[in-house]
Amino acid sequence: MKKSIYLQLSGMMFLEFFVWGAWYVTVGNYMSRIGMSDVIYWAYAVGPIGAIISPFFLGMVADRFFATEKVLAALHLIGGVAMFLAPLAAESGVAGLFIFFLLLHMVCYMPTIGLANALAFHHMTEQEKYFPIIRVFGTIGWIVAGIFVSAVLGADETGLPLRIAGVAGVIMGVYSYTLPHTPPSPKEKVTVREVLGLDALAQLKSPSFLVFIVSSFLICIPLSTYYAYAPVFVNANGILNPAFKMTFGQMSEVLFIVLLPFFFRIMRIKWILLVGMLAWVLRYVLFALAAPTGIMWMIMGGIILHGVCYDFFFVAGQIYVDKISTREIRGQAQGFLVLMTYGVGMFIGAQASGWLHNGIVTSTGAGAAAQWQTFWSIPAALAAIIMIVFGLFFKNTPKSVSDKATQTA
Repeated sequence: MKKSIYLQLSGMMFLEFFVWGAWYVTVGNYMSRIGMSDVIYWAYAVGPIGAIISPFFLGMVADRFFATEKVLAALHLIGGVAMFLAPLAAESGVAGLFIFFLLLHMVCYMPTIGLANALAFHHMTEQEKYFPIIRVFGTIGWIVAGIFVSAVLGADETGLPLRIAGVAGVIMGVYSYTLPHTPPSPKEKVTVREVLGLDALAQLKSPSFLVFIVSSFLICIPLSTYYAYAPVFVNANGILNPAFKMTFGQMSEVLFIVLLPFFFRIMRIKWILLVGMLAWVLRYVLFALAAPTGIMWMIMGGIILHGVCYDFFFVAGQIYVDKISTREIRGQAQGFLVLMTYGVGMFIGAQASGWLHNGIVTSTGAGAAAQWQTFWSIPAALAAIIMIVFGLFFKNTPKSVSDKATQTA
């Protein structure tokens, strides 16, 4: 691959995730400050809605009629403007309009993740060699955004991160026009069944695959509490620059994604997935134990576990699905996994976490400590139950699957 294309694609990934990282961690604390704490969960439900819509957009429209870089540009320009307008609505006190702008942004943004990956793959000859290196620039972009808006600007409780995300989205839109030309795919008509991945589900009749899909969907419900309320919890404990502290989770993600191929060599997929699930349970247990007195090392330990939580469950799960699928249904199977986890599972989880938070954490200051402990104990218990059921009913795949996974992890 030419160095110029490598640099272009790396810059694309950096900006792609800088946009998301600039606002996603801070918005809960911003909403708390302006009196919208009771609808924080809706700010984290708009992403799953975008994830549910994006497969239809990508599979039935974007990659059949338009060049990828032009679709990427248009979506980021529209989404960037929407995000820039969002804090204006929030500061006018119109919560519904604020959520609408966030929704418009995420409906535009979520398809761009798949489009960016597709564009990168189109211009690579050795995907296994180059894609992980290019993709890590996305995580770096998220980290840099968090450090900039929190540690540098100290803007965790302001609308500035949303404005920065909006400007970055417009910059990404303009930058997209400079990316290598990627023509639309010459595909035949795509059906709704294919977009939803139902054909793949019909072919993958393995009981273990069904256990994996159901467990993945269910565990995303308690997982949503972390994304929506961990930054609020960190801020409530008086920890400075919460968005910056949350970037330690992405830093650990970089470390563990590098280590993942090693674990595939020594462990089967069942145990890797169980370790990921266990990490989520431990994270919530640490938060619950830390809540009464705000124990710093426990809170930071829970954040740093993000690398194990994400890589050992989501990334390993994607590898598992890739290895048990045939070439013909591989894309559909991955799309179905995303739909059930990032889409339906996270949406239900966001709603459930909002209901829990608004019903349990009703005090501020010292009075909220015991309430936060109760709040985190519930997702810990749910995640533990799902982990146990998964461990009992998911059967190990042949060792060769894990062996093959090391070649692409």
